[in-house]
Formats: sequence, C-alpha cells, structure tokens
Amino acid sequence: MRDTSAPSPAIELRGVSKTFRRKAAAPVAALAGVDLDIAPDQFVSLVGPSGCGKTTLLRLMNGLVLPDAGSVLVNGAPPKPGPSTGFVFQSFRLIPWATVAGNVAFPLEIAGVAPALRAKRVARYLELVGLARFADAYPAELSGGMKQRAALARALATEPRILLMDEPFASIDAQTRELMQDELLRIWERRRGVVVFVTHSVDEAILLADRVILMGPRPGRVLAAYDVPLPRPRRDYDVRARPEFAELRAELWARIRQMVISDPGSDFFRRSG
Repeated sequence: MRDTSAPSPAIELRGVSKTFRRKAAAPVAALAGVDLDIAPDQFVSLVGPSGCGKTTLLRLMNGLVLPDAGSVLVNGAPPKPGPSTGFVFQSFRLIPWATVAGNVAFPLEIAGVAPALRAKRVARYLELVGLARFADAYPAELSGGMKQRAALARALATEPRILLMDEPFASIDAQTRELMQDELLRIWERRRGVVVFVTHSVDEAILLADRVILMGPRPGRVLAAYDVPLPRPRRDYDVRARPEFAELRAELWARIRQMVISDPGSDFFRRSG
C-alpha cells in the first residue's frame, strides 16, 4: 500500500509487459511484470545486462510504444510524445543541414513557440551547455562531446519536467564523458525535474542518480532498487573514493556479472563472440 503522505509518483508502471512480434522471426519478450515508481524531481539510473529492456522502458515512458499488459502513467495520465518529455539518444540525432541553433529550435518550432521566445530559449540553453559560441556551426563541425551538448540543449529547450536519456554518453571518449557527467549534474541540480538515465556503466549510474534500478535479463524485470547514499551536490572527483560508492558498486557489479555468466546466450556473448 502506498504511503498517502508521500507525493504521487511522476512516473508509475504497474505490471507492465511488452513483446515485440516480427514477421520472419520468433517474438521477443522485452519486459514482463515491471512495477516501478519514480518520484518528482528524482534522478534514476537503469542498469542491467544488454537486452534487459532498459530502452523499451524509456520508450514506454514517452508513449513511443504501448504496453501489451499493465499500465504506464506519467503525472497521472497515459504518456504521449510531446514537449513535456525530453528524450536524449545515444546517437545524437542532430539534423545535419541545420545549425546548432536550428537544431535546438526545432522542437520549439514543432510546439508552436513564438519566434521571440524561441530565440530566447535557444540562446539560454546553448549558454547553459557551453555552446553559445557555436550557435551558427553545423553538426559536422562539432566534436562528439559538442554534439551531445547540442542534443542535450535541444531536449532541455522545451523545458520538460521529465528527461529520458538512453546511454547518452556511450559514444564519446572517456575524458569527455566525465566532463559531460559533471555538466549534466550541474544542470539538473539547477533545474531539477525527473531524469531517467539508461547506462551500462555502474560507476556512471551511481555517480549521477538518487536511485539505481537493477534490471534482470530478458524478459526484463526489476530485480532491485538501490538508494544512493551519497550527498549532493556531487562531483566525480568527490565521490569515487567514498566507501559508500565502493560498496554499492561492488554489489551491483556482482549481481550483473552473475547474470551475464549464467546466460551464455545473452547479447553480451553474441556481440563478443
């Protein structure tokens, strides 16, 4: 029974299952019986073996796909794609023929934001992610880290209360990744809202999140939820040496490692073979 004194969840999943059916192949059961609550202004990381349905969960939260069973509620209503929910992809997905400013403005144009306000929003969020000097540059002229900053600015420009992030830093180099982690924390600490962040990096999950959700292999399900016992504001160089970080990291890695080792047919082994 839910504590009636606690605020209603920003995102609520109950008994959610999803199977993808393909014409020439066997159905793929992505999720089964997922229950999950995410509180307002909470940063949540999703971790687990490859193929456990983390990305499918994000798409359900955004209304990009519908569950086969169970319910998904975002702020008390079924989700649908729109400006109230931002989505940051691993592959940047910038429009190559548009400038950085044009890319950030694009969802505002779709939402019908007036030109004057649109220009102010674009300028504000480019400044926030440190790209104000590159407003007139094109994606091909940017480094990987700068492209990801542009993608983040685009997602933030509609000022969503929910930000869904699907391995957004996986395709950038390690040094830039650490800088982007600090940048994301700085932005979130200023504006809050819900962030649901998919990652294969246990260290990244702990560094960023208030809660880490551990998912099990296909069909995906929630195995455990861990509160992260680290103070905020939080920075990479502050927290990795803390014993709480090391203990939680060891616990999560042990569980993920055991899942991968016990499933020789997993996506990990197919990619590595």
